[in-house]
Amino acid sequence: MTTALQPRPEEAGSSQAQPARRIFLVGNPNVGKSVLFNALTGSYAVVSNYPGTTVEVSRGHVELGGERCEVVDTPGMYSLRPITDEERVARDILLRSDGCMVHVVDAKNLPRMLPLTLELCMMGRPLVVALNLMDEARAAGVHVDVHALSAALGVPVIEMVATRGEGLGALKEILASPPPPPPVPEVRFPRAIEAALAELRARVPGCAGRFWALHHLEGDPAAQEACPVPDDALAAAMAIIGGPARLRALPADVAQAFHEASKAILKGVYTDGGRWASTLQRRLDQLLLNPWTGFPILGLVIYVGLYQFVGVFGGGTVVNFLENVVFGQWVNPFFERVFAVIVPWDWLRTLFVGEYGMFTLGLRYATAIIFPVVGTFFVAFSVLEDTGYLPRLAMMLDRLFKGIGLNGRAVIPLVLGFGCDTMATMVTRILETKRERVIATFLLALSIPCAAQIGVILGLLSGHPAALLLWGAIMLSIFVAAGTLMARFLPGERPTFFMELPPLRLPSIKNVWSKTVSRMGWYFLEVFPLFILASVLIWIGQVTGLFTKIVAVVVPMVKFLGLPAQAAVAFLFGFFRRDYGAAGLYDLQRTGVMTGNQLLVATVVLTLFLPCIAQFLIMRKERGWGVTLAMSGVILGTAFAIGWLLNTALVLTGVTL
Repeated sequence: MTTALQPRPEEAGSSQAQPARRIFLVGNPNVGKSVLFNALTGSYAVVSNYPGTTVEVSRGHVELGGERCEVVDTPGMYSLRPITDEERVARDILLRSDGCMVHVVDAKNLPRMLPLTLELCMMGRPLVVALNLMDEARAAGVHVDVHALSAALGVPVIEMVATRGEGLGALKEILASPPPPPPVPEVRFPRAIEAALAELRARVPGCAGRFWALHHLEGDPAAQEACPVPDDALAAAMAIIGGPARLRALPADVAQAFHEASKAILKGVYTDGGRWASTLQRRLDQLLLNPWTGFPILGLVIYVGLYQFVGVFGGGTVVNFLENVVFGQWVNPFFERVFAVIVPWDWLRTLFVGEYGMFTLGLRYATAIIFPVVGTFFVAFSVLEDTGYLPRLAMMLDRLFKGIGLNGRAVIPLVLGFGCDTMATMVTRILETKRERVIATFLLALSIPCAAQIGVILGLLSGHPAALLLWGAIMLSIFVAAGTLMARFLPGERPTFFMELPPLRLPSIKNVWSKTVSRMGWYFLEVFPLFILASVLIWIGQVTGLFTKIVAVVVPMVKFLGLPAQAAVAFLFGFFRRDYGAAGLYDLQRTGVMTGNQLLVATVVLTLFLPCIAQFLIMRKERGWGVTLAMSGVILGTAFAIGWLLNTALVLTGVTL
């Protein structure tokens, strides 16, 4: 079920169908909002796009004091002055809907998060502060005087460990009878801003007048929509601060004022983990952020996490066991015997078993070849995500990524693309500008192989180390060249970069397990039906003779690349899914049909090949038909052009791999 979270005006006529109250979970990314959301709502949640955007919002329900309340998990945000689409959606949800807000904060990093608390206090709405991750805070030597903090803010403050349910009962008890709006916090801005706020404040009624006046001054269109003021009043306020030219410095002055106010509140209320903890964190950050040490660490992560764990263990050990033992000795023979009895007609039996049967090919590819590789990748990715390494990698790569039109934040969807390009294409939403999202989407579709492809390619080229190194070098070169060309010629706003660094921590087995299971469930539900569908389409093509005709058309294209005619079937598979095609090459490689040179050409072309069906549909959803079709045409032409050039170079140089 997918529904949209609508603003209040659209809901005015359907109050009977809506819960009496709403509770909004607000906070930075990586503070445990989703864990708290699941603890409050259980498994009965709906994920939907916010109206007019592709940003997903989770909603669920909880019984509080005998009343059914809706819980909304807003996208991560650092401030009510948005930069990304996620922050803009979170801000709009809060401004357009009434309800109690729960600001979920990481207790270890309270000084960085309290400025947002003060912004929320200025809204004049019921607010509760949930000090989450208190177990990690205590272990780090952090101490928070909860009673003093509550008194200073004028809002309830609850200590919590959401993963263990600690503090959940106290939070529910407070939410059952929401507290009154907090007092307006003492935040002092520079003199000119204060004078401009006073000018606007006289025109903005209500206890949240200072909040709305500040947002009017910052040029926030949501303020004019929610609480309009006359143009002459706004012009007078702008004149006081020095006119539109002064607006550029205004966000920094406002942010500084909130930080100074939060520092004053935390004096005597918050103590950090001491010199040792902060020194250790600083030294680890220096190692991870310095390119001289960061790149060797990245190389070690890629070797251990991607090559050894995903490629060798997932794509080798596990795939070999499932492919040769489970399916080769048990599953396929079982289905062959069963369908030999229940389906007497050969033409129909080949739909289920045989060379392209749903069970002997589709089920085998999806379960024995693709599933273990994707699963091991998602384990590795969840570990990196839980440690806090990925944001540091983003900061280290930011300068390099600027050269291909992206910022460091793009490392997250690009790395995720090594697991599933479809999911990664959706994650490009975290990038600030449309230009960056287009570039990242194209690079994912062109040159980032998913975990299933990587596992199969590593298996294909494991006996040809030189070919494997060349494949990696070619993919990296094409990635850099394509990104550089797009950065040079694609119009649009240049990238900026801001990312909060979460603390480094040991990965939680529970968190890694839950993230992996969730992603694997999503991936398998998406991939399995497509593999079965591909088998059915191939069967239809065989029965009607269409498959043979299409293969005959593809054979000259394959021979153009210097490949044997049998590879045409694998390329046809690639039209359904690139990893499906790579799995087809895996079968050819086992029979010794292809040389090392041909394997290199084939893997390069299939890596650069058209996006799979699922990724194509997500690209259409995210970027539109025009951009998606243009990208697909360029990608197909590039794949065959690079394949021909590579084969020609190998032939002319006489290199044998």
